Amino acid sequence: MRLRLRENKKDKIMSNLLKGKTAIITGAARGIGKAVAKRFAEEGCNIAFTDLAIDDNARATEAELAAKGVKVKAYASNAANFDDTHKVVENIVADFSRIDILVNNAGITRDGLMLRMTELQWDAVLTVNLKSAFNFIHAVSPVMMRQKSGSIINMSSVVGVHGNAGQANYSASKAGMIGLAKSIAQELGSRGIRANAIAPGFIVTEMTHQLSDDVREEWIKRIPLRRGGTPEDVADVALFLASDLSSYITGQVIQIDGGMNT
Repeated sequence: MRLRLRENKKDKIMSNLLKGKTAIITGAARGIGKAVAKRFAEEGCNIAFTDLAIDDNARATEAELAAKGVKVKAYASNAANFDDTHKVVENIVADFSRIDILVNNAGITRDGLMLRMTELQWDAVLTVNLKSAFNFIHAVSPVMMRQKSGSIINMSSVVGVHGNAGQANYSASKAGMIGLAKSIAQELGSRGIRANAIAPGFIVTEMTHQLSDDVREEWIKRIPLRRGGTPEDVADVALFLASDLSSYITGQVIQIDGGMNT
């Protein structure tokens, strides 16, 4: 009963925070990106989301979001390709007329110790994770500047803040996304455009389910709240940064880690 009352109160207070706005969310067919898209759609936001290919899973996500009563369209896009990204953004503007929010969520991992890491592993992660964010920010900035408003959210990671053995490439890419957000905040703040980063910690997703029980238990022991986060935990913070509730917040990094790195 207590949980139900809390949910009802939340629905009453946080209704239509993004009504009439349009968001681009990269890599949103599943996982954290999908949770962000769902949370935005619940608040009245139209959703343009991208993935490398629009498969059955992406189509199912598209239908699920559209059922919330907002305009939704999935776009096949290689976010790491500069020209491809600009073409996709042009198509999105033609379809939706405006872009209010950009969530740079697309990312991959190619873990390995530095001495064993190949150049291919390094380049793949930096290109998909960091260059894709540059590509989309470069493409949407003129649109947001004309509107004199916009919120850019880079999905970083706690390893981008603190580093992690065996993830030099991933950590570097996520640290770069923080630096990118802070720089864009300074460059475009006078145009009414905000840029922030989210740094999730141990979030329970399909990827973490592949870890052994011992590894997961070791992670939990390091978290003061004694649980892993959920994609919905991340989505709620993304909603805050996308909405006018954070209208005076830019150039910041919010860690969602249950106190793991306090």
